[in-house]
Amino acid sequence: MPRTKLLLRTQAVHRVRIILLTVFCRFLTGFFVDVQILNYALTLEHLENAFYSGGLANYSQDDFAKAGFAPFVRGRFEQIAAHEASHVALLQQALGDQATHPCNYTFPYDTVQGFVILSATFEQVGTSAYTGASKYISDKENLLVSASILSTEARQASWVEADVRKGSPWGTAYETPLDFNQAFTLASPFITSCPSSNPELPATAYPALSTNGTAIAGGTIGLNYTAPSSNDTLYAIFLNGLTPTVTALNLTKTQVAIPDTLRGFTYLYISTDSTGNNISKTVAGPTVLDLSFDPNNQPALLNSQF
Repeated sequence: MPRTKLLLRTQAVHRVRIILLTVFCRFLTGFFVDVQILNYALTLEHLENAFYSGGLANYSQDDFAKAGFAPFVRGRFEQIAAHEASHVALLQQALGDQATHPCNYTFPYDTVQGFVILSATFEQVGTSAYTGASKYISDKENLLVSASILSTEARQASWVEADVRKGSPWGTAYETPLDFNQAFTLASPFITSCPSSNPELPATAYPALSTNGTAIAGGTIGLNYTAPSSNDTLYAIFLNGLTPTVTALNLTKTQVAIPDTLRGFTYLYISTDSTGNNISKTVAGPTVLDLSFDPNNQPALLNSQF
């Protein structure tokens, strides 16, 4: 064979090998990314499963009635608990021996009302976590499972907030996505320890942020967090729907006015980024604000009983 033809054939074979290797690497990357994402979802589902099973074990039908809730409420929570247990089982089946195991948890409630309020928060965070994770899932079957769970979480969140707490069933026309670190930041305070054999998650928690005062659109709340030692301008980033709302903090950096246009569950975090688009600039948070509103779209406080 002439040297030129041999060289061309060798180059062609080399290109084919590179293409095949690239495709294979992309397949492996997608596989491992999906495994991490599904374990991330399973971590959140384990937490919700433990929360509901523990809460329903603590409070009977009579306890719910004495707390002022309608007779159907506990039965619906039993159904939600069954949903969460099913989500856990499905994700465990999909992951096989790579599935993460339940951790040990602590839930700060000591009344039925506290259980209900925490339920509303968990359902909303779960919905936002699945929404944010969806863009990273490469396998269509895994994406289908995620979308199916997401829609159920959203229905549960709406029911708890509107039917049980008498608040608003939604916020904007769009769900608010959370990235891995943001959702894990909100979940991590409830996790006390995990098995050492659990696989590493694609998420780490940011420093804590809490608020004091009444959270209502147009009102002002206090901020509790550890501010950086630098003199950088800090910004309050409000996540509500698909577009962040940014407010520069004043010199004290310890309070912020909530924009009066925000409605529904909103996530607030502190950042050095003035655009609200660079999550890596997070200083603290997020934390959750429930900015309820009435049928006339006016800010309205929830009944503190629920």
